[in-house]
Amino acid sequence: MSPRIDSKTHKPRLDTSLVRRDILKLLAGAVALPALIHPASLSAAQKKHIWKTAVGLNGFQSGTHKYRKNYPIWEVLDFASRHGFDGVELVSDWPSGGYPAAGEKERVQALRRLYDLYGLRIFSIQLGAGGAFDPSEAARRQWLDEFRNRIQLAQQLGCDCVGMWPGGGLRGQTLDQAIEVLAKTFHEAGKIAGDAGILACFEIEPVFVFNTADHYLRILHGSNHPALKGIYDPSHFDQMNGATGKPEELLQKVGPRNIGYVQFCDTDSTLRDGGTSKHLGCGDGHTDCAKGLRMLKEGGFRGWIMVDEWEVPDPYDACLKCKRVIDEVGARK
Repeated sequence: MSPRIDSKTHKPRLDTSLVRRDILKLLAGAVALPALIHPASLSAAQKKHIWKTAVGLNGFQSGTHKYRKNYPIWEVLDFASRHGFDGVELVSDWPSGGYPAAGEKERVQALRRLYDLYGLRIFSIQLGAGGAFDPSEAARRQWLDEFRNRIQLAQQLGCDCVGMWPGGGLRGQTLDQAIEVLAKTFHEAGKIAGDAGILACFEIEPVFVFNTADHYLRILHGSNHPALKGIYDPSHFDQMNGATGKPEELLQKVGPRNIGYVQFCDTDSTLRDGGTSKHLGCGDGHTDCAKGLRMLKEGGFRGWIMVDEWEVPDPYDACLKCKRVIDEVGARK
């Protein structure tokens, strides 16, 4: 998740540099490198699991805004490294500014080095996709041009995926027209991402104009490209499945092989005050968190599972609760 417009639409800004005092703190912390998980040791640990696990920076970003808490980036990355996570998903406006453009090579390299320092992969970056269903063809082409630049950035950062959130209004279209337009644009996005060896993955949620199981399936199948896949988020799937506490029922209809990556959490089938699905640490809601993971495992999903701590008061606690379930289900037999 991410800041408003909607809960997950990120309009990129162009300042990723940390302030000077923060960089000095980070570099001072580098003397403690022996305590960090080294990339070489991660490869051995990963052999024990069928999935790669990640921390979503969205939870820390949302906690900063909603609860006025401070999460220094080096503290978050040190936590993820010490607890055996393999990577992170970036958000565009946290901790400082938006993504660099693909052509800003030095800034891109500096961003990647920060995560390399902690032995973590940047497996995905979150992108807004409101322009992908704009009724104006010129606006949609502009969005695709921006998307192409973001895919080039994702390549340089070593990403396997990018996430897309089509938020915004219908702008004079009917819902059916908007879905048709979005699917066509996402098909083109799939081509761009696929040519770069990256999966383009989308998510919809209650605060969007696209917010039902039917919408999800129509967008997925209408896009019709092997590099265009869905994101499985149990809290959103639960809402689209009638808020029954059984998100795995919709997952079965979508199919595990149509999932590009997972944003994992528990839920109590209610909404946050901002209108989107409530995300919780595993055991704090009422779903069978392991059931959906077992379905993914049996269905052949072998990608990234990110803990989604959107607006959870204690994202560290949610990460640990969710990772225990992921590790248990994903252990190699």
